[in-house]
Amino acid sequence: MKRIFPPVLGIALLLILNSCGINSAMMVHQNQNSTQVHLTSNNYRVVEKVSGSAEVEYILLIGGMNRTQLYKSAYADMVNKTDLTAGSKALINIVTEDHIGGVPPFYYKRTITVSAHVIEFTK
Repeated sequence: MKRIFPPVLGIALLLILNSCGINSAMMVHQNQNSTQVHLTSNNYRVVEKVSGSAEVEYILLIGGMNRTQLYKSAYADMVNKTDLTAGSKALINIVTEDHIGGVPPFYYKRTITVSAHVIEFTK
């Protein structure tokens, strides 16, 4: 009699201990502003790091916002958390992180987090 139990147990453990989340991060220039800032000289200082997030839940692939609307909401949340009007400030190093968790296609939640550094020009 062949022993089938250990391989079956191993596969069952892999399925039970498996995570149902997917992460990705992108460092791309997603906004289409035409302003260019050259940070070659020491005429700025890093003030803070800000982030904003937005999430949506889907049940049976039916849910709220699409990915573009979710990104815009997270970006707006990030901008609202900082005061860019006081002084000469800019957002740099914008990073977008995307997390999908749950048990697709029955239920899953997508969370997009946008973070950036705020710099202030000194000269």
